[in-house]
Order: sequence, then structure tokens, then C-alpha cells
Amino acid sequence: MSKGKIFSGIRPTASSLHLGNYFGAVANWVKLQDDYEAIYCLVDYHAIIEDYDKDALSDRVLNMAADLLACGIDPQQSILMFQSAVPEHTELAWIFNAITSYGDLQRMTQFKDKSENKEFVSAGLFNYPILMAADILLYHTTVVPVGDDQDQHVELTRGLARRFNSRYGDYFAEPETIHTEAPRIMSLADPTSKMSKSLGEKHFISLFESEDSIHSKIRSAVTDTGLQTDEMSPGVKSLFTLLKLSAPESVYAGFETDYQEGTLKYVALKDAVYEHLVSLIQPIRQRREGMSMEEVRRVLDDGSERARAQAQVTIKTVKQKIGLP
Repeated sequence: MSKGKIFSGIRPTASSLHLGNYFGAVANWVKLQDDYEAIYCLVDYHAIIEDYDKDALSDRVLNMAADLLACGIDPQQSILMFQSAVPEHTELAWIFNAITSYGDLQRMTQFKDKSENKEFVSAGLFNYPILMAADILLYHTTVVPVGDDQDQHVELTRGLARRFNSRYGDYFAEPETIHTEAPRIMSLADPTSKMSKSLGEKHFISLFESEDSIHSKIRSAVTDTGLQTDEMSPGVKSLFTLLKLSAPESVYAGFETDYQEGTLKYVALKDAVYEHLVSLIQPIRQRREGMSMEEVRRVLDDGSERARAQAQVTIKTVKQKIGLP
């Protein structure tokens, strides 16, 4: 029995992965590659639809690929590639533009959120879900691991598969979504906001920053907000989330008991979070330090070549189905 196929992408918009990336997506990717035929993509075309540093983008693609390999993405099990090396992504996206209604795109809530109060809004931001659909369907993906904020885009992808099949004959499967078990990782400086580099240095923890810096950020993490409530505050909840993801279950259970009994000391909780996070990411850091960029480039080139071989078959068939020579 053949494995199902997974496609997932990550934007190379930062110099390295942070804990939100790792727990929210990448750790799940590593597990899934054992059970599925996986294609993981550095979506560099998606990265250029908003403000970005053109001089840094190429290096960021390589560095992000190195981070993914260090985290456990195995190029013998999975394809690791970058989007712009496979022009069939944008070719299929153009074809899908022809069967996507303006109303479909107007309903996308992420576009509304990201375009609000901006002086310049690119057409690429508006069309982003079509390129995402092409990314997924190009490889006849059956399962898409995403956060819940991407569900609407995957539903559009499913709708485009149905519309194409209805007009031109059955060809694309409608992919299903699977969500990571990890809850959303929040900023330690503002636990009401998702961890993100765009918020500033104090709002994220990189997998590869110094241990002193990690210790400082965790020690200064917001805990209580001053509001009296029976529920755990967002800051304390965020620390417990990181502890649960990085520490043995017995350690987590002990601190949970302390919290319930009213004996929890925040300093002890923060020190435990720091200790177990550093222990978790240390082997990742060691693997990353041992890599050369030449090795990473070879992996990306090989993965992109393997991906393109599949993509060319899809585009050839699609062209035949829609009547192109």
C-alpha cells in the first residue's frame, strides 16, 4: 500500500527558525515523514509578496534549509526543495487563476487582516491562496499539515480541485488537513500575541541564539497581568505550554500540582522551562553547526530536481486537459 503524500511550505523570511516555527510545524514535519511521502518547500515566491530584504533572501533560503535539516528533515525520506526552482508552481497558479472567482479571494480573512491600513497592497497578497493551491495540488497532495489559520486556504484548494475536475475531468484529489497537536506558541513578552520575529527581538526565541539570551528572555517573561481571575494567566499558561513540549511528563505534572495547590514559584517554573528547552534544542544546534552551505545547497538542488520531475508530469497532463498544445 502506497503512502499518502504531504506537502507543506515555510517562508524563508527570517534568518533562523524560532520556537513557534519548531513546535508549531517543523517538529510535526519530522514525525510525519515516517508515515507519508513528504515534500517540504521553502516558499520563496510567497516571501516576495510583502516587504522583504532582496539582498538577504537567497541566504535565508539556504539557512532555513539548514535549520530544517538540523531539526530532523531527512532528504533520504523526504524531498526538501525551494519553490522558485520549480517554475511549474507559478504555471499551475496561472491556470488556477482562470478558474478562481474574484469573490472566492475576497472572502479570504488573512488578506483582509494583512491588507488593513496598508498604503500599498500587492496583487500577490490577494492571489496568494491560488499559488498556495498550486503548490499543494501540483504534487497530488493528499494531506496538508497546517495551522488552523490556514484552514480557509486549504478549503479553497479543495474547491479548486473540484472545479477543475468538474470542468476538465477527474484529475486532482481533494487534500485533507491535519493540525499539529502543539498549541499556538505565544510571545513571552506579550502572551496575548503569537510568537513572531516581526514583533521584535524580545518576542521570540530562536533555536540558535545564545543560551544567555534564551535565559534572559525566559526569566523576564510576563507572568501575571495584575488582573484577578480564577483562570491561569496567559503568561503562565505560555510557560506551562513550553514546559509540556520540552520536559518529561513527570516534571510538568509536578509544576501543575504546585499551581493547583497555590505553591508555584515563577522563578522555579522559568528555570525549568529554560533547562528543558536548552536540553531539547542542543542536539539540533550541534547538527546545524556541523553543516556546510555546500552540502545544504546540494540537498536543495537534488530535492528541487526530484520535485520538478513530478511537477512536469502534472503540468503536461493539465495542459492537455484544458486544451493547450
